[in-house]
Amino acid sequence: MTATAAPPAPPTPPVTDAAVRKVPRRKRLVPYWLLLPGILWLLVFFALPMVYQASTSVQTGSLEKGFEVTWHFQTYWDALQEYYPQFVRSLLYAGTATVLCLLLGYPLAYLIAFKAGRWRNLLLVLVIAPFFTSFLIRTLAWKTILADDGAVVGALDALRVLDVTSWLGWTADDRVLATPMAVVCGLTYNFLPFMILPLYTSLERIDGRLHEAAGDLYARPATTFRKVTVPLSMPGIVSGTLLTFIPASGDYVNAELLGSTDTKMVGSVIQSQFLRVLDYPTAAALSFILMAVVLVVVTVYIRRSGTEDLV
Repeated sequence: MTATAAPPAPPTPPVTDAAVRKVPRRKRLVPYWLLLPGILWLLVFFALPMVYQASTSVQTGSLEKGFEVTWHFQTYWDALQEYYPQFVRSLLYAGTATVLCLLLGYPLAYLIAFKAGRWRNLLLVLVIAPFFTSFLIRTLAWKTILADDGAVVGALDALRVLDVTSWLGWTADDRVLATPMAVVCGLTYNFLPFMILPLYTSLERIDGRLHEAAGDLYARPATTFRKVTVPLSMPGIVSGTLLTFIPASGDYVNAELLGSTDTKMVGSVIQSQFLRVLDYPTAAALSFILMAVVLVVVTVYIRRSGTEDLV
């Protein structure tokens, strides 16, 4: 018996506009209905407050006489001219804390992803455990850690570290509290989990066979790390630095509790203008300037990092 060839399958008809129209209208609207709650949330709690803040920033008046929109854009220039040291200080502190978080977080994330074994879940719980304590309480705890008569300051003084930091202007003689170093330490500690978790997620996705292949090609561990691990973990590095730098640049709790009048960040100025001075136009203008500066810095950073997934 000779086998007969199966008849060829009929060609699949192309999807035409007429076929799309046949889909019930209710089904075509389902994706939009699913997006509606998120759109409403963004509209009510983001877009409308932004519009209100924008209108506030161009108002003139006082709390007694009331404020009215006069399109006074000079407020932006006046605010930037008066408080530019706080802007520079905020970017410097946030950038330093971000670099420290990366240097501290990458080895820990690498350990959890590749070396932790059955201890992986425990280490992840320890990373996120600080979130179970109030941000304010965690920051206040650093006042005890960095106390003048504490063990940390004593050890740094014995190792002559404070001599170097004093020369750099980050500490004042034998004190750490009320100095830039204390503010940066608080920022680094509070935002470190925001760096570790994206790094771990990115590193955990790397196929371990790539490291074995690099070893088979006689690559040293340092070369494997530089040529394989770091490039493949770039999405996590970019995500972690953004999640750390953006909130740190607008933070004011660490500067208020661990710093002094010479270490105030722009977040402290905005908080003071809103709640103490009651100069709402200046506070709104400072908020928009900070948002614009951070947006420019983040855009340039993402494009220079070459991470296409986040552009």
